[in-house]
Amino acid sequence: MNGRLKNECGFALILTLVITALMVAVVVEMIHQVYVDTSLSRGFRDGQQASILAESGATGGAKLLQMALSGKTFTALSDQWATPLKLEDEAGSLEITVREESSKIYVNGLVQPNGTEEPFTLAAVRRLGAGVQLPENVWNAVADWIDSDDMPRSGGYESSYYQVQKPAYSASNRPLTTLKELSLIKGMTPDLLGKISPFLTIFPDQAGAHQININTASREVLMALDAGIDERMAERIIERRKLTPFKSTGELSQVPGMEQIATALIGKISVKGNLFRITSSAKVKESGRTVETVVRLSGGTPQFLLWQEY
Repeated sequence: MNGRLKNECGFALILTLVITALMVAVVVEMIHQVYVDTSLSRGFRDGQQASILAESGATGGAKLLQMALSGKTFTALSDQWATPLKLEDEAGSLEITVREESSKIYVNGLVQPNGTEEPFTLAAVRRLGAGVQLPENVWNAVADWIDSDDMPRSGGYESSYYQVQKPAYSASNRPLTTLKELSLIKGMTPDLLGKISPFLTIFPDQAGAHQININTASREVLMALDAGIDERMAERIIERRKLTPFKSTGELSQVPGMEQIATALIGKISVKGNLFRITSSAKVKESGRTVETVVRLSGGTPQFLLWQEY
């Protein structure tokens, strides 16, 4: 009897320990789940706040930029807008950077409304591409991708070529909606696209027209403007605008060697941009959001042409 009692007591003790261990495990799991749920909830809340902050930075930045440029006859890299704006407090941080898209070549302008190639833009992109060993006929393929018909031009490619690829697809036959779309075009490799995309824009400086701002254009874009502008000439232009920004396109002729070239560029260049890319990056605790937008400021109200959040 005593032995049986001892066995029952031992079994009861083991059972109690097992139940206790299970309860502890359940409680630990519950605590962990509560912690995870709370962390997720806080992360979601912080992410939402960061998103709102980034959006406010983009829209507010556009309005501030419009006010800063009101009444100005030129824009330059020495302007205050070209310096990143950083705001920070205990709630989070916000950084707004502005880059002028008017300083780039308008690649959708390669094709005119009648379907023919626009001579100045074609020459400019060819010179730009030559700097990275991009074959000239690639731009014929780009023109075929943009134009509205399916008739391939010399050195170009239309849907008949792309539809036999794997996977098959068709030529867009409309203006580019993103620069990444260029990677779908015959001859435009990701490496080459990466080299030229910083100097291209898919948006015109003004509705239906585009002029390149010589006060903000890169050395590569300046060299693409005319065959007579080599690297040394481009550096002269950059040095001149660092000292004194161009206040009229006619002042470009004051740069030694640019007298005749400046005259030939009339109507193709400007000294004030209307198109800007605003990047607004916000961080709240460990959560971050970025809003990138392209805005045109030529009218009374900022016109947002691109809006993406990531």
